Amino acid sequence: MSDNEQYVGKTFKSGNSVALRLPKGLGVPEGTEVRMVREGRMTFRVEPVEAPRKTIDVSGFAGKAPGIALAPREDFEERPSTIALRKAQSGQ
Repeated sequence: MSDNEQYVGKTFKSGNSVALRLPKGLGVPEGTEVRMVREGRMTFRVEPVEAPRKTIDVSGFAGKAPGIALAPREDFEERPSTIALRKAQSGQ
């Protein structure tokens, strides 16, 4: 798509907001989270929001795989923030 392609749209009321549909020709995939930045009066920039890294909770898998044992907790060092929180809660 070249920088000078133009699309015409019309704002409409959606709940308590004013909405504007983005034409499919702009190539924005459905469900994309975007940030709108005001650059001037009636001038905005729309940019994608970086999605946070997805994590997988594996705690529910414990004991589900025969022959695999969890490592003992004492093999892991606690984070300093966890130690500090525990001390603060116990009044030490």
